Amino acid sequence: MAGRDKGIIDPPIDALLEKVDSKYQLVIYASKRARQINDYYSDLHEGNLFDNVGPLVDSSVEDKPLTIALHEIHEDKLRLRHVD
Repeated sequence: MAGRDKGIIDPPIDALLEKVDSKYQLVIYASKRARQINDYYSDLHEGNLFDNVGPLVDSSVEDKPLTIALHEIHEDKLRLRHVD
Protein backbone atom coordinates (compact mmCIF):
# COMPACT_ATOMS: atom_id res chain seq x y z
CA MET A 1 0.00 0.00 0.00
CA ALA A 2 2.88 2.24 -0.72
CA GLY A 3 1.95 5.84 -1.37
CA ARG A 4 -1.35 5.68 0.49
CA ASP A 5 -2.14 7.73 3.54
CA LYS A 6 -2.83 5.47 6.48
CA GLY A 7 -5.67 5.78 8.91
CA ILE A 8 -9.41 5.95 9.09
CA ILE A 9 -9.67 8.42 6.19
CA ASP A 10 -8.26 5.93 3.68
CA PRO A 11 -10.41 4.40 2.38
CA PRO A 12 -13.06 7.06 3.03
CA ILE A 13 -15.89 5.86 5.26
CA ASP A 14 -18.49 7.19 2.81
CA ALA A 15 -17.04 5.04 0.02
CA LEU A 16 -17.11 1.98 2.28
CA LEU A 17 -20.72 2.60 3.30
CA GLU A 18 -21.74 2.49 -0.38
CA LYS A 19 -20.66 -1.17 -0.42
CA VAL A 20 -23.00 -2.30 2.38
CA ASP A 21 -26.51 -1.69 3.70
CA SER A 22 -25.51 -0.13 7.03
CA LYS A 23 -22.56 0.92 9.13
CA TYR A 24 -23.26 -2.01 11.44
CA GLN A 25 -23.00 -4.44 8.56
CA LEU A 26 -19.69 -2.83 7.57
CA VAL A 27 -18.31 -3.35 11.08
CA ILE A 28 -19.30 -7.02 11.13
CA TYR A 29 -18.13 -7.62 7.56
CA ALA A 30 -14.73 -6.00 8.10
CA SER A 31 -14.16 -7.58 11.51
CA LYS A 32 -14.89 -11.10 10.23
CA ARG A 33 -12.48 -10.62 7.34
CA ALA A 34 -9.86 -9.12 9.67
CA ARG A 35 -10.16 -12.23 11.85
CA GLN A 36 -9.54 -14.42 8.78
CA ILE A 37 -6.46 -12.39 7.85
CA ASN A 38 -5.17 -12.58 11.42
CA ASP A 39 -5.71 -16.35 11.42
CA TYR A 40 -3.85 -16.59 8.11
CA TYR A 41 -0.79 -14.87 9.60
CA SER A 42 -0.97 -17.11 12.67
CA ASP A 43 -1.17 -20.18 10.43
CA LEU A 44 1.93 -19.04 8.53
CA HIS A 45 3.95 -19.28 11.73
CA GLU A 46 2.60 -22.78 12.36
CA GLY A 47 3.26 -23.98 8.79
CA ASN A 48 -0.46 -24.40 8.06
CA LEU A 49 -0.88 -22.67 4.69
CA PHE A 50 -4.22 -23.91 3.42
CA ASP A 51 -6.76 -23.09 6.13
CA ASN A 52 -7.20 -19.33 5.55
CA VAL A 53 -6.91 -16.88 2.67
CA GLY A 54 -4.33 -14.13 3.07
CA PRO A 55 -4.65 -10.48 2.06
CA LEU A 56 -6.20 -9.87 -1.36
CA VAL A 57 -4.64 -6.41 -1.71
CA ASP A 58 -1.06 -5.22 -1.48
CA SER A 59 -0.14 -4.77 2.15
CA SER A 60 2.91 -4.15 4.25
CA VAL A 61 4.03 -5.55 7.57
CA GLU A 62 2.76 -2.46 9.40
CA ASP A 63 -0.81 -2.82 8.12
CA LYS A 64 -3.27 -4.15 10.66
CA PRO A 65 -5.73 -6.87 9.59
CA LEU A 66 -8.68 -4.47 9.92
CA THR A 67 -6.99 -1.92 7.64
CA ILE A 68 -6.34 -4.65 5.08
CA ALA A 69 -9.96 -5.82 5.31
CA LEU A 70 -11.28 -2.28 4.74
CA HIS A 71 -9.07 -1.90 1.67
CA GLU A 72 -10.31 -5.24 0.34
CA ILE A 73 -13.91 -4.08 0.76
CA HIS A 74 -13.16 -0.73 -0.87
CA GLU A 75 -11.45 -2.38 -3.86
CA ASP A 76 -14.31 -4.89 -4.31
CA LYS A 77 -12.06 -7.87 -3.63
CA LEU A 78 -14.73 -9.43 -1.43
CA ARG A 79 -18.34 -10.27 -2.07
CA LEU A 80 -20.79 -9.93 0.79
CA ARG A 81 -23.14 -12.88 0.99
CA HIS A 82 -26.41 -12.33 2.83
CA VAL A 83 -27.47 -15.20 5.05
CA ASP A 84 -31.12 -15.59 5.97
